[in-house]
Amino acid sequence: MSLRRPLLLSIIDNRTAGGVLPDEEAPQDRCGNVATPELQTFSSDAGAPMKSTSLAERLTVLRVVPVVVLGSASDAAPLADALVRGGIGCMEITFRTAAAADAIASVASRDDVWVGAGTVTSAAHATIAIDVGARFVVSPGFADDVAAVCRTRAIPYLPGVATATEVMRARAAGFDVLKLFPAEAIGGLRMLKALAAPFPDVRFVPTGGIDEALAADYLAHPAVMAVGGSWMVPGAAIGAGEWATIEELARGAAKLRVMRGVASD
Repeated sequence: MSLRRPLLLSIIDNRTAGGVLPDEEAPQDRCGNVATPELQTFSSDAGAPMKSTSLAERLTVLRVVPVVVLGSASDAAPLADALVRGGIGCMEITFRTAAAADAIASVASRDDVWVGAGTVTSAAHATIAIDVGARFVVSPGFADDVAAVCRTRAIPYLPGVATATEVMRARAAGFDVLKLFPAEAIGGLRMLKALAAPFPDVRFVPTGGIDEALAADYLAHPAVMAVGGSWMVPGAAIGAGEWATIEELARGAAKLRVMRGVASD
């Protein structure tokens, strides 16, 4: 049975967000994001910028999203450098520490790395993240107020789900690219397969407890658009400034991009 290609989520440069029409006036795509003709460049490989019009297209190319916890905002720039040298052009900086907003701000204007905000659980944090330059927003679950902020500001939103009920609620709100979280804790690949079967139009980004070996297994499933993980950005290495170690880990993670979904039971 063939799977329908997921609906596309519009992306614009957040620096133009102030000029977007209000929700009731702005044209929207079927995934709840305000449509716009403007494109951003991003790079999936160092030195290879390309253009994309949707979150789905970006994730399809990137395939691996580093999920980062930073104790100091000053680590964001050298971390981004290490990831880009290793071949990964994105990172999700989580709002698990007070440094998150400043960290995002310090790298948001770069063209070689696509920086988003993770662990966004309130409208207030979503607003702060977008104000400092986050290009996408990720939540551990689905939040109506966060979705509303992202829709108004025309910033892509990747909400989290863990059950069929939550998938149905997110789909009803117009989202069909969803974060499966915490992936390993709720059953891993078996849970993914169980959810993918009744929702063939949904694509998942499994995150939580995933290492490089598990990532390869997930990426081989056709319902998986990308995976999120921290194995290539370990906290100890960041704290010690071991950027060469992170570069090497990123290089290994970047090789996973060749994985493409195949038929699965």
